[in-house]
Amino acid sequence: MSLASQINWEKVGGLVPAIIQDNTSGQVLMLGYMNEQALSQTLETKQVTFWSRTKNRLWTKGETSGNVLALESISLDCDQDTLLVTVTPAGPTCHLGTETCFDHGDTAAAQPALVFLHQLEQLLASRKEADPDSSYTASLYARGTKRISQKVGEEGVEVALAATSGDKAELVSESADLIYHLLVLLQDQGLSLADVTAKLQSRHR
Repeated sequence: MSLASQINWEKVGGLVPAIIQDNTSGQVLMLGYMNEQALSQTLETKQVTFWSRTKNRLWTKGETSGNVLALESISLDCDQDTLLVTVTPAGPTCHLGTETCFDHGDTAAAQPALVFLHQLEQLLASRKEADPDSSYTASLYARGTKRISQKVGEEGVEVALAATSGDKAELVSESADLIYHLLVLLQDQGLSLADVTAKLQSRHR
């Protein structure tokens, strides 16, 4: 049975809400609407396409800006009236230049922890090209894998010592240092948190 045939089109008036979620960070990026044609085109081209209620036509996200949403998966909710679409964005999703449409003023949504880690990882990646004299992260990259690995080892020991001493505040602080240096090491090796997550998922039964 096709996905389109499972949707209660009569209930949604021909337009099914589509919640767009970043496949890596889990952050909700935007809400759009799809008719059957938009859904079919999304599945065929692997680029998210909506039905624009203002333009009254099909609209592929990023068709003018280039900030397309590459389709990863689509799932239908239990009531057959809402889609969850996971994507890999090519750039900012919001037309105002932010990663998400839910990130403006007093109504900005609270940032989930995993979203922050994803953004931190992107920042650490950008530091590879920074001046080592002006950035601690850049200085780590400049000193090479051996030094970064040494820092990961040192911070791991500090985490263990904090735990055995029973100092929870210190444990949190040292854990933050460990995670930071581990993310730098992964970037140094051309890897990401997503690679680690994928391995954990493969082990989960």
